[in-house]
Amino acid sequence: MTAVKKKEKKAPQLTEGLYEAIRTPVITEKATMGSQYNQYTFRVPLTACKTQIRNAIEAVFKVKVTKVNTSVQLGKTKIFKGRKAFRSDRKKAIVTLEQGQTIDVSTGV
Repeated sequence: MTAVKKKEKKAPQLTEGLYEAIRTPVITEKATMGSQYNQYTFRVPLTACKTQIRNAIEAVFKVKVTKVNTSVQLGKTKIFKGRKAFRSDRKKAIVTLEQGQTIDVSTGV
């Protein structure tokens, strides 16, 4: 009998699409508190799915992602000086890394 070889996952090539999947890191008090649990928050496009976000984070920052949670904040109507304006929808991804790995979000990519 032959032993079954475990497939090794290749790191995706750095492309422009990977950089578009991660727009900006979210630097708020709540997002910063997640860093003690190895969680980092990023603003992502509304069309990005979890696998795209995972591949982008792993390729750009060279870390191992354990879990990706996403949430969509729907835009709301605001009234300023009698004029109505509509804020656009936003999507953010909370990425959990493996133990011992970190991302320095204060520096640029």
